[in-house]
Amino acid sequence: MPIFRLREDPIFPDPELAEEEGIIAIGGDLSPERLVAAYSCGIFPWYSEGDPILWFSPDPRMVLYPQNFKRSKTLSRLVRSGKYELRIDHDFPSVIANCAKIPRPGQDGTWITGDMQEAYVRLHHLGLAHSFETYQEGKLVGGLYGVSLGNAFFGESMFHHARDASKFAFHALVEFALENRFDFIDAQQPTKHLRSLGAQEVPRSAFLKELAASQRHPTLQSRWVTARS
Repeated sequence: MPIFRLREDPIFPDPELAEEEGIIAIGGDLSPERLVAAYSCGIFPWYSEGDPILWFSPDPRMVLYPQNFKRSKTLSRLVRSGKYELRIDHDFPSVIANCAKIPRPGQDGTWITGDMQEAYVRLHHLGLAHSFETYQEGKLVGGLYGVSLGNAFFGESMFHHARDASKFAFHALVEFALENRFDFIDAQQPTKHLRSLGAQEVPRSAFLKELAASQRHPTLQSRWVTARS
């Protein structure tokens, strides 16, 4: 399949036309309009510093349905212990900056480039990108960020500087998703860790149908501090 070169207008080709490794398009920009158009049709940017912007729609897709989340006894004890404090959308720029600095096996450098950080901070200011943050004695020690559209949350990255701090934040995301009737949390790429938390691989065709259904609902576009009424 050919890789599509994007034009100035924020329009993407059919995700089902993606190459085997998931690449569907190249070029374009990271404007809020283009990012919203991408996520709403099952596409996300993923590239390295100095490279052109690459857009992906992998098959299969790693998805967590909130009701299927596997909370271990250890995590349950941690949540009850009061060791960590949760904050939502308190310091989004610090969360994404920390995610960019975390070394990852098999990766030289980070895909969370400076341009990517600026783009998602813009989405955050628009009430479309959110962070779940773990604090210990007032210090940020873990967290995650992602994008929310309709009844879907698209997880982007997480980090931790203290034991299970990212799991604590992820647990909070799942609880928020359940309280606000989100359909799923998109985890994009399969990993053993995500599978242990209850995520599962879904064929792209099925994911796209579920995504389309989720986009018929209004987006909770605001700073997330309380649950949807």
